Amino acid sequence: MSGSLSIRVKTATKWSTIGEIAARLVPPISSVVLARLLTPDAFGVVATMTMIITFAEIFTDAGFQKYIVQHEFRDNQDRDESINVAFWTNLVMSLVIWGVIAIFRNHLAAIVGNPGMGYVLATACMAIPLAAFSSIQIAIFKRDLDFKTLAKVRIISSLIPLFVTVPLAFWLRNYWALIAGTLSVNIANAVMLTVFSTWKPRWFYSFSKFKEMFSFTVWSMIEAITIWLTSYVDVFIVGNMLSQYYLGLYKTSSALVGQIMGLVTAVTTPVLFSALSRLQSDEKEFQSLFFRFQKLVGLLVMPLGMGLFIFRDFATKMLLGSQWSEAAGFVGLWGLTSAITIVLCHYSSEVYRAKGKPKLSVLAQLMHIIVLWPTVLIAVKYGFETLYVARSLVRIEMIVVNLCIMGLVIKMPVARMITNIFPSCVAATTMMLVLMFPSSEQLGINICYIAIAIIIYLAVIMFFRDERQLLFTIPGIIKSRR
Repeated sequence: MSGSLSIRVKTATKWSTIGEIAARLVPPISSVVLARLLTPDAFGVVATMTMIITFAEIFTDAGFQKYIVQHEFRDNQDRDESINVAFWTNLVMSLVIWGVIAIFRNHLAAIVGNPGMGYVLATACMAIPLAAFSSIQIAIFKRDLDFKTLAKVRIISSLIPLFVTVPLAFWLRNYWALIAGTLSVNIANAVMLTVFSTWKPRWFYSFSKFKEMFSFTVWSMIEAITIWLTSYVDVFIVGNMLSQYYLGLYKTSSALVGQIMGLVTAVTTPVLFSALSRLQSDEKEFQSLFFRFQKLVGLLVMPLGMGLFIFRDFATKMLLGSQWSEAAGFVGLWGLTSAITIVLCHYSSEVYRAKGKPKLSVLAQLMHIIVLWPTVLIAVKYGFETLYVARSLVRIEMIVVNLCIMGLVIKMPVARMITNIFPSCVAATTMMLVLMFPSSEQLGINICYIAIAIIIYLAVIMFFRDERQLLFTIPGIIKSRR
């Protein structure tokens, strides 16, 4: 990797870290307050709305954001024309889809298990054109590794729920507070990105350019559909076969874990994809960068996942409140399996896309869906606990499939992928075995236990030279020049 790109990657990582950590510290705070003001039913309603919105956004984006980040343009004119075509396509498609949803709102609401909430669905889906307006501008910043600007936007927008969603939740005490908060964030993002961006949309469109781009992105769009299916098929099934209460428990539990793990993945994933895309023709540097990121991520997410499993009751009570205690088992098991999935599976998709082979991700997702759907359909009949245990453990299949693809097709040394995270697994497992004790109701005791867990993990990890050196370089990365 060239010195210039290396510096840009370090700078991007630093600003991505600042932006994402600052932005992701606020949502858990908002969640702590909102979980005590709103019932699980309200979160269940919003979960089904989000399912439709995210599906619609697949078609509005059509893979163009990834195209802008990953594609090597011929010159600046080709770049500008492609960006304008992507922007106007996204915006027009989003408005059309929003119109279709508004027309068939009552039917769609009934399909996802919320009959009579068509107007709520149509209002929530205003987020689709707002997100489409910002999508391409975000892609430009990512391509240029300008995560400093994105960090500013993320920090400001992350504060909006505290000033919009939380006050509305005090006043309304229903799902409208969550919907209004989401729309406010989308509006703020659209305004800020337009102000900060040096690129501004102009009246240009080329159907030949669209055809060229779409032929490149069609597999990215198909990949996004398969990812959506694996992410939301369980939400659809739970929403139709269990109550909105259990859907709220189910979705909010996984979202809570996602917010915690996102402190690491949201920082590293966009930087890794952008950097790998620039190194796609240099296999040696490509693998070197991938393994360095994987090792660093493993050092951070393995203790997080194991910690959530050990302190599941305490974490659920502190972050969500006593009315969510039934979700504690899911929070712990989902956190543990998330850590393993992230280091052995999550970044495989970034490799496929950076290599220009999204078909591989589609294959992996389809193979997972074949196992996931029947598993959830059978497990949900036996109750909430059986459901979340089966849903968590079925992720093992996805890990195995991606490791096979990485080894057989990408020619990535799978054995090294496993040994690369072995030290962090040993340290996290040691931490868990030492602290397998009955949970305590006292805040002070739990805080002491968490401090002991951190000390145990760091003490064990220091026995491994590479991990020790990598931990010592993190402060240097954070202080690297802008």
